[in-house]
Formats: sequence, structure tokens, C-alpha cells
Amino acid sequence: MQYREYGLTGKKISLLGFGGMRFANINDHDECVCTMLAAAEGGVNYFDTAPIYCEGKSEQVFGKGLAELRRRGLPHYTSTKTMASSEDAVRRDLENSLKFMGISSIDFYHIWCVMYLEEWQGRKRAGILKTFGKLKEEGLIKHICVSSHLINDDIKELFLEGVFEGVLFGYSACNFQQRKAAFEAIRKNQLGAAVMNPLEGGVIPKNKQRFAYLARPGEGIVAAALSFLWDHPEITSTLVGFENTEQVMEALAAMENYKPRTEKELSDFKKRALSSLDTICTGCGYCNNCPAGIPIPKLMDAYNQFILNGEKTLDPVEERLKWHWGLDSSIAGKCTECGLCEEACTQHLNIIERLKVIFSKKTA
Repeated sequence: MQYREYGLTGKKISLLGFGGMRFANINDHDECVCTMLAAAEGGVNYFDTAPIYCEGKSEQVFGKGLAELRRRGLPHYTSTKTMASSEDAVRRDLENSLKFMGISSIDFYHIWCVMYLEEWQGRKRAGILKTFGKLKEEGLIKHICVSSHLINDDIKELFLEGVFEGVLFGYSACNFQQRKAAFEAIRKNQLGAAVMNPLEGGVIPKNKQRFAYLARPGEGIVAAALSFLWDHPEITSTLVGFENTEQVMEALAAMENYKPRTEKELSDFKKRALSSLDTICTGCGYCNNCPAGIPIPKLMDAYNQFILNGEKTLDPVEERLKWHWGLDSSIAGKCTECGLCEEACTQHLNIIERLKVIFSKKTA
């Protein structure tokens, strides 16, 4: 296992992290604990969850798993989150997390799911930063972190506060164009960085042919997708949402056989990726100029799920809009077909037609 410094915290985090959002059978606690144990025995020491993962049961499973890790003397750090803003609500969330996980403090506590700058300003007015500062002073949390879906330059504003020690955001071979500004800010502010959805929620391994460009000779698609992320020195840990022990062993094998690309190799790879993902929106953001106020990059990101799932159902689009961006498909109906977005699109995508398809989910 490889470990990297998490920003300026002095903690070394496993480059492969455990995401507690995809247990195959959340009601089989013994099986879930075995999955956590397999990861820890392989050197994984970063365990991330959240209050609503797995029907709200993930933190309770973590409680049993963490107790077993302690019993066996396996080192580990805990990470969880809150979407609350007021002090009373944040404290309630934190108290529940501590109780469910059977611990006295959280190593990495995240202000969760920041999607819009306006929303972030509202959380600040509600005193979220002051509350987190108090919790740290009281020893209930050790490091103040933020989990965000902001893209391009918007994410930089989060780091102007000077209080965050780490950040969690989505990053994969599908959306790396959206995160250039994030990596610039991470380097400048010396932050720890964990990334989620490294396999796009399982889409990459389910579409081996489409993502064949990822793999080097003799490399499997999962190993290739993970090694692409590990090639980024700014990334401290990649969170894989493991369903079972078999997936843990596959990821550990990828870590064991990992051979870093050079900076030039990584740059060349990204160029090939952009060429291969010709119909997939790469999130450059140039289309974010809609007079009707449609957040087009976010809707195009959601439409990617339609393509990657074989254009069989729009359900993944609706899920992405709701859970990743806090939107629903009705916003696509605001399109006036002015064409400004398509003129700006560097990939020449048929954005207007895609918006119609997204809106059809609402009108179906």
C-alpha cells in the first residue's frame, strides 16, 4: 500500500480509500465487516461514510467494522459528513455519527455536498464555519474538510476561507477536464484531497470497450482507471465504494501492481482520452453562458450517464441530477434554443437535443 500526506495535517492516508456507500448487502453486517477487514488488512486506513449512505445504515455498519479494526489493532482514520448548517443541527448529526460508529471523535469531518456558491454563502451566514471551529476546539472533530460538487473556477472560492484542511470531490477518467481549477487550488493551499466516484459508480468497468484507451498492455480496466487517478500527486486517497471482499482484493491487486506514469505520459493520455470520449461531455465549461440560466455543464454531465448506460433508460440521468447536482430534469425545459451553448461547445455536441431528451423524463 502507498500512503500520502493529507495536506498539512501530519497524517499519512492510504492512496486507496474505503467508501462506505455501496455495500452489496447492507443488512448482512458480518459480510460488510469482512469487507472492511479485508481492506484494512491490505493496508487501507481511510474509511469514509455519510449519514444517508446505504439507506442510512452505513454508519452503523462502520461502527461494527471499526470496533473489529480496533480489536485487531489495525490503524484507521474515520471520515463522515453533514449537510446541516445551524449549530444545533450540525451537533445533532455529529452526535448521531459518533454514536453509530462507536467513537469519540471524527478524524475528517466534512461540510457536505456544496453544489452552488449561493448555497455556500447561505451556509456561512448560518454560522457553519464557526460551528466547525467550535467542534474542533472541543476535540469532537480533528480536521475541518469540505465535500463539493462545484466545478471549474467556482470551487476556488471555498478555499479562500483559509479553514479547510482537506477536500472531497468527484474525479474520474470521464470528468477530469472539470477539475483543473480544483487541483490548482489544492496545490496552492496545500490541502489534502480525497476523490470519490473513481470508477463513475461502476460505469467504467461495465463499459470496457469504451474505456479501453485507459489500459496499458496487460492492465485490467479497474486497475487502469485507478492508476490514472494515482498518477496525480495532488490526490491523497481515491475512495472506492466497495460492494464486497472480491472488489477489495481486485483494487488491492491494482495497487500492488501500480506503475506510475511520467508527467508527459499522463499529459499524452489525457489527450487520447479527450479524443476517445468524443460524444461524452468532458466538462470544459465553455457552454456555461445560458441566458435562461440553465447550468448546462451539470446537465451535460448527467446526460453522460445516459450514453454510458447504453441509452436504455433516463433513470441514471435523473439520479445524477438529483443526488450529484441537486437538480431535476424540469430545468432543461427552460431552453429557448438560442444556440449560444452549441456555438461555444469545443466538442460540437448537440446540446439542445440533449436538453430535450433530459426534459422528456419530466414530461414522460
